[in-house]
Amino acid sequence: MAVRQLPPISTLSEQQQRGTACTWCAAPLGTGLGIDLGEQRVRPAAGAAYSWFPRECLDALACAGRRVAR
Repeated sequence: MAVRQLPPISTLSEQQQRGTACTWCAAPLGTGLGIDLGEQRVRPAAGAAYSWFPRECLDALACAGRRVAR
């Protein structure tokens, strides 16, 4: 299975950063839905390091369709 590089955190909404929306298509993800992409650490040039928690849709084909439609 190929692993995609995550998009820059600066391009994502707060919901996408918290894992309540898909990292790729921004569709809402309910509790227990979606695939956990693991805790990610960000070390900005200024300020303190912090974590973000991306998740993606279970249905990759539907996700791709929503991403194209955006």
